Parts: sequence; C-alpha cells; structure tokens
Amino acid sequence: MTARAKALLARLADGSLHSGADLADQLGVSRAAIWKLVAELRGRGIAVDSLPRRGYRLPAPVELLDAQRIAGAAAARGGPLPATVEVLFEIDSTNTYLYAAASPPPGSARMAFAEIQHAGRGRRGRSWLAPFGSGLTFSVAWTFAETPPGLPALGLALGVAVAEALRGLGLEEVRLKWPNDVVWRHRKLGGLLLQLRTESGGPASVVAGLGLNLSLPPASRERLKSEGALPVADLDEAMAGNAPGRNALAAILAAALLAALDEFARCGFGAFAPRWATLDALAGARVRVTQGAGDVEGEARGADADGALLVAVDGRIERFHSGDVSLRPATP
Repeated sequence: MTARAKALLARLADGSLHSGADLADQLGVSRAAIWKLVAELRGRGIAVDSLPRRGYRLPAPVELLDAQRIAGAAAARGGPLPATVEVLFEIDSTNTYLYAAASPPPGSARMAFAEIQHAGRGRRGRSWLAPFGSGLTFSVAWTFAETPPGLPALGLALGVAVAEALRGLGLEEVRLKWPNDVVWRHRKLGGLLLQLRTESGGPASVVAGLGLNLSLPPASRERLKSEGALPVADLDEAMAGNAPGRNALAAILAAALLAALDEFARCGFGAFAPRWATLDALAGARVRVTQGAGDVEGEARGADADGALLVAVDGRIERFHSGDVSLRPATP
C-alpha cells in the first residue's frame, strides 16, 4: 500500500465523514487523486463509504495499531515489551514472517502485529478470516535456552494466558476448547497457532500467533457460517461494547503471552495444567474426535502432561494429539 493511501486511511479512521476537498487539501493532492486512493484502499479489502457530494468515511471507527502506543500501554501496566515490536500494515502472515526470520536470543522475544493479513492461518491449514479493523492478529517469536518439559503442551499454556487476561478484563465466561480455541458461550472468539523448531538436547524456538475477533461485520459472520466453522463471537458482543481499545488490548495480551512463555521456560506445563482444567470448555462433555482413521465418540477427560486430549471411549482412555485431529461436541 502506498504511503498516501495509508495517510488517507489514518484520516478516515475516526469514522467521521470527510469531504473530498478537505482530504485533498490535507494530503496535498487533487480530488481525482483522492478518488484513486479510495480505490486503492478498497482494493486492499478496506470498505470505504462514498456519499455523493458529501465525502468519504469508514463504516465504523478503527483504532489503528501503533507500536509506540502498544509498548507504552504495556509499560504502564508493569509488563514492558521487548524492543523489537513491529506493526506491519500489510503482510501474508505474521507467523510466517517471524518463522522465516532468525530466532531471537534465548529469553528474549520479537513481536509482529498486522493490520491486514492476506494468508493468516489457523490449525490444519485453515484460513483465519480477519477483515480490516475487525480483529487483532499478532505473533510472538521466543527461544527457550533448553527444551522445557511438556513442550507439546505449550499451546494449551498460552491459551490459559489469553483466557486469564480476558478474564482480568471482566470476561468471566471465556473458556478454552482443546487444543487452541478461545471460546465464549461455546462460540469461537479467537485461536492460537504455534510453530516449533527444536534441537535435540538444545534450544527450542517457537512462533505463537494469536487471532482474536473484536468486531466482526455481518458478511464475515455469514461467510464463516457457510464454511461450517465453529459458531463465532467477538469481543464487542461479549463485553457489551466495553472492550479496551486495540492498542491497549494488544499490550495486555502480548504481555500475558510473554509472561506465560517465561513461566513455561521455568516450570513447564505443570504450572498451567490445573488452570487449563478449570477453563476446559468441554470437560465431561460427549465429544466427537475426527481423524484419518474415522470418527471416535466418547467423554472428554481433559489433557495429559504433554497436552494430548484424553477421551473415555468404551471404558478405556484414548489419547489424541492436536496435529491430526478435530474436536467437536457430539450431536445427539
């Protein structure tokens, strides 16, 4: 996206109506150029309303992400972020971006936030739908000096960190659905995606990506519904319009993930297992596990020390790993 298109977006971000003449004066371009810049924004998937003879506006205000505001908000809460905090306006995937880069030194981190992701991913290769301004998407790269115990359960531990942070904001009904979904009233609020790189007997690096729905437009909800995805929710709905701004929320969640990574490095999954159990959205529920060999139904019994799903099937406990299965409540 061109610098002038970004400058135009910054002026439209308040959601107010701006005349073409005023925008042209502010950006030092012609009104015809404003029309072309609006077309450029629309080409990036950003909805811009055009009112004849009145001007342009976004359908709703959007608080654009800002690295300094995120870092400042985190520091004000006592959780300073690493020096390497990037806000990328447009990227294929923050996870891919950080995974392709050199891993940070042990005990430190690198973060990348994005306004627009073209190829955001969830588990099992699914796409992550996040229209402009409707969510929060970012990734954290971290290196463990030594492979901690229970590393395969790291995703569950980071889910605990996200859920506890949201509960700290007053969202008491937030739960976790194995292995990586953040849910509210059994509807998907967000999800985590982890990519690990390990060395035998040596360091382990991870890139953890979080996508969280903040205010999904109706069209996005319908698209997700048509794709047969888990029913969705967003933070605006769950918090009745009282959710923090995007930069403050980014700071809270980023600091929570960093604290969890540090705790996991010292204590492994053992420090998180009982907390995860209290947040387990399907504990004791009848579930269906879909895998290559066919579906299995049973009663969910939580997760073991390495993060595997435990299901009671015909009087025995079976274990399932997250890489090759899908979990849903069993239909009557």
